[in-house]
Amino acid sequence: QVQLVESGGGLVQSGGSLRLSCAASGSIRRLYAMGWYRQTPGKQRELVATITSSGPINYADSVKGRFTISTDSAKNTVYLQMNSLKPEDTAVYYCNVDAEVFILGRMSSWGRGTQVTVSS
Repeated sequence: QVQLVESGGGLVQSGGSLRLSCAASGSIRRLYAMGWYRQTPGKQRELVATITSSGPINYADSVKGRFTISTDSAKNTVYLQMNSLKPEDTAVYYCNVDAEVFILGRMSSWGRGTQVTVSS
C-alpha cells in the first residue's frame, strides 16, 4: 500500500503564502500522478492541481497564477506552493497519488488532509 504524509498547512493572512508537502512511501512500483485536492464543509472535494509522471500539469482556474505544483521524484514527494492566498482558499487540502503498487496493482491513495485557513 501507499502511505502519504502531508505537512505545511496552517493559518495565514490574506495575501500570504504557504507550502504544502506530501511524501509517499510504501511498495510503490511506479508513480503515475500526484496532486492536491481541497474540500470545505458541505461541498465536494475539488481538484487544485495535478502533475503526471510524464510532465503535464493541470490547475483549477481559481488557483492559476497563484499556486505552483512540483515534485521531487527521488523522494516521491509533491509540493504545492500557494501564494497570494485568499480567504476562499480556506479548506482541508488532501494529497492524492496514482501509483502502481507491488501485488495490489494500480491504485489511488489519499492523505489524511491538512487544514489551510486564510484570514481576511
